[in-house]
Amino acid sequence: MIPALIVALYLAVVLYIGIFAFRKGTGSRDDYFVAGRSLGPYVFLLAIFGTNMTAFAILGSSGLAYQRGIGVYGLMASASGLVIPLCLFLIGTRLWALGKRFGHVTQVQFFRDRWECSHIGTVIFALTAAMLVPYIIIGIMGGGHTLEALTTVTGPDGKPVIEEVLRNGVAVRETRHWVSYEVGGAIVALVVMSYVFFGGMRGTAWVNTFQTLLFLGFGAIAFFLISRNLGGFDRIMAELAADPKTAPLLTRQRIPPQEFFSYTLIPLSAIMFPHIAIMCMTAERMASFKKTIILYPICILLIWLPCVVLGVVAAHQFPGLGPGASDDVILRLLTENTDAVLAGVLGAAIMACVMASDSQILALCTMFSQDVFAHYGGARRFGERAQVWTGRLFVILITAVAYVVGLRLEDKAGIFELAIRFAFSGFAALAPVMLAALFWRRSTKWGALAATVWVALAMAGTWWLYDASATIAPRPGQAPVPIFPALGELFLRSPSNILVYGYLPVLPMVLGSAFFMILGSLVTRPPSSKTLEKYFPSKPGAESRPTRPRPVEIAVGAQQSR
Repeated sequence: MIPALIVALYLAVVLYIGIFAFRKGTGSRDDYFVAGRSLGPYVFLLAIFGTNMTAFAILGSSGLAYQRGIGVYGLMASASGLVIPLCLFLIGTRLWALGKRFGHVTQVQFFRDRWECSHIGTVIFALTAAMLVPYIIIGIMGGGHTLEALTTVTGPDGKPVIEEVLRNGVAVRETRHWVSYEVGGAIVALVVMSYVFFGGMRGTAWVNTFQTLLFLGFGAIAFFLISRNLGGFDRIMAELAADPKTAPLLTRQRIPPQEFFSYTLIPLSAIMFPHIAIMCMTAERMASFKKTIILYPICILLIWLPCVVLGVVAAHQFPGLGPGASDDVILRLLTENTDAVLAGVLGAAIMACVMASDSQILALCTMFSQDVFAHYGGARRFGERAQVWTGRLFVILITAVAYVVGLRLEDKAGIFELAIRFAFSGFAALAPVMLAALFWRRSTKWGALAATVWVALAMAGTWWLYDASATIAPRPGQAPVPIFPALGELFLRSPSNILVYGYLPVLPMVLGSAFFMILGSLVTRPPSSKTLEKYFPSKPGAESRPTRPRPVEIAVGAQQSR
């Protein structure tokens, strides 16, 4: 129980930070949703990095490296270290400037004002909200897996205790834990819900800052301790290379070139994630982006490299685990190769990364309160305080939904595959919509609607194909198989994904989104000259001098949206 008690102490500290932020807040709408646009450079850096590093980064990356090998680092970390800072530089800074000038808090508010649309903005809200829920589910799943693995019951011989339990009327042998997956997920859900409910964006940013400092040090410490206990990574790597079953893990053999190329598009999702876009609005000054853009790739390296290598090491230590079970491998390495106190401390660091789903929950409640409740007259009729409490109640609702769904997915999907299939691909496909809104004067709301409908249909089609082909899915390490033999290799089923001519669905989704954005804009009328002058002023540099929005400007912008 020692690791569990240490993690409980960490959770209590996190909860206190959220309550302290609540006491420091003013209770206003801007204070709750965007921290009064006052985050300094270091808090902004650690918060925006921490909010993008969820269970996907530590548990998901090590779990996939266990299955696919060292090339997983190249799949996501290398591309993310380049593409995400570039997106923050080109898109994040412009979103911040426009938000500061015109009072935008969410992406949909910007789209409505930029394209003079109302209900189309609601369609975009509905799609982004639906795609963000799987990301929140990942956090709940990660918390459940972490607490379950850290509280494994061991016998006098130091080995895990195995017991027989009934599952759907069938007796199965399972490892015994002090804290079950269901209870662990509930604890994480309640703690995250509590400090988001009370602290809002300020509490979330402060908690993310604290958590990021913890898990940035996790990788190096875990790497060193596990290496020392196992006799050195040189020996482990030599044994992996000598075994024909594990030697491919040290190469890119299990990652086809088409899939590798597809993953370079995944980081485009970062700037379309509502929690990242909203976080960009919280910076106090433009200078805050400078340190973030420079240091972000270094932070990526510190997290991903140790986790991927440890995932490969786990393939040597615990062979034969399935996709869902492999998400626990880094936790198993910790509990078996460190003492109880160190396992608890490092487990708390993993929890820090897992619990970054707080930003997604806050983003959803911000979007609902701003893009639905306020836009359709709720704030005008009931006041600003009612808008804040509506957001808080939405926090409770969405956390409960994510927890229930997370329980059903416990053994059915790996965290990495769930994120790529249902969260990252959809948001990456919406990147052309954001780029068009910011940089293409001729873009229209109908082009945005066409692209959004395409992404929604592509997501639904991918989901249907994945479910329909479950019975023919190959095992890990086997080649993809055609879903419809008459269509050749058009649609393939891999062990964990749907492929289109060998590429992940994100490639046709991004290309299709760009095509429909361009086509829909060219055949429809652009916004009024007044709106175009507002966002693309004829005087060079006029848009780069943001000022704090005045109440009159906000009111005029809201009236134009309506």
